[in-house]
Amino acid sequence: MTDFRARFWLNLLVALAGIVLFALVPSVFNRGVVFLAGLVAINVVFALSWNLLFAGVGLLSFGQAMFYAGGAYMMAVLSLHVPGMPFLLALLVGALTGGAIAFVFGVVALRRASGTYFAILTLAFAELVHIVITKTNFLGRNDGLVGIRRPVVDLGFTEINLGSGNTYYYFLIVAMAVAAFALWCLQNSPAGRLMQAIRQDPVRAAFLGADVQSWKLIAFIVSGCFAGFSGAVLAPWVQIVSPEIAHWSLSTQPILFSLLGGTGSFWGPALGAVLFGVMDYGTRNLQGLADLTVGLLLLAVVLAIPGGITGLLSRAFARRRIGAKQTAKLANGEKAS
Repeated sequence: MTDFRARFWLNLLVALAGIVLFALVPSVFNRGVVFLAGLVAINVVFALSWNLLFAGVGLLSFGQAMFYAGGAYMMAVLSLHVPGMPFLLALLVGALTGGAIAFVFGVVALRRASGTYFAILTLAFAELVHIVITKTNFLGRNDGLVGIRRPVVDLGFTEINLGSGNTYYYFLIVAMAVAAFALWCLQNSPAGRLMQAIRQDPVRAAFLGADVQSWKLIAFIVSGCFAGFSGAVLAPWVQIVSPEIAHWSLSTQPILFSLLGGTGSFWGPALGAVLFGVMDYGTRNLQGLADLTVGLLLLAVVLAIPGGITGLLSRAFARRRIGAKQTAKLANGEKAS
């Protein structure tokens, strides 16, 4: 219990430190960098939602974009057609939309396939959602939906105008930090440990009484909810949603973030999202070569550092501890002699 409390407070401090660092961006950089920082904060939770599946229950999904798009489009529709709906309630509906999509497709995918076949099936479902969006007039077809407003949040005792200045940016980073910490709490709860047991040995977990398929579906739905929440927060930030956010290529982004930062650590995908954002900004002026440069850098990192950045740091600290222990033993041996 003491160890859990220590880790709880440590990770809470990490989330708070993230809020502070992101909050300093508007006072140091221009509005273009602020906009990119907002996208990075959203990508952090998007990547963590994918890693809940991969590091949680061992599911490789190529369909994360359909949950993300579901939340974004639901927020856009509610903003444009139900402007009187409270903003926080609209965010909840957006998150639940991502979870609903995950439930519908998860029931089919988990019953019909596993492993690589499951990954391909999620990719097919995501592309189906993308095609449906491009063919639906209500969703703007290929043009998407524009004019999404940043609303006023009524807290009862006061109102917060998210459309003024950098107010929505500050709301965004707090919302993403809360969502990220909620995911940490989930993964370190008894349910999260059960999910990890299923990933490590599903046969043994089933023998001990766990309903493996049901827990995989639960993880799929929860992952969809957090991805949908990220999309719902995104819509007012960019003020436009288009079918591109449901394209299969967007589903690769959380995978790349997680591989870059390291899937073995909870905050690895978050680190990968931040580093990817920095690389994207640093190569923005390389006309036609930005994507190639970022791709090559990621390929080099994945090949050279299979465990990602956090994996590399963990191995370095482990070697340092082993070296320190060996040095202490030698020193004690010399004193004894």
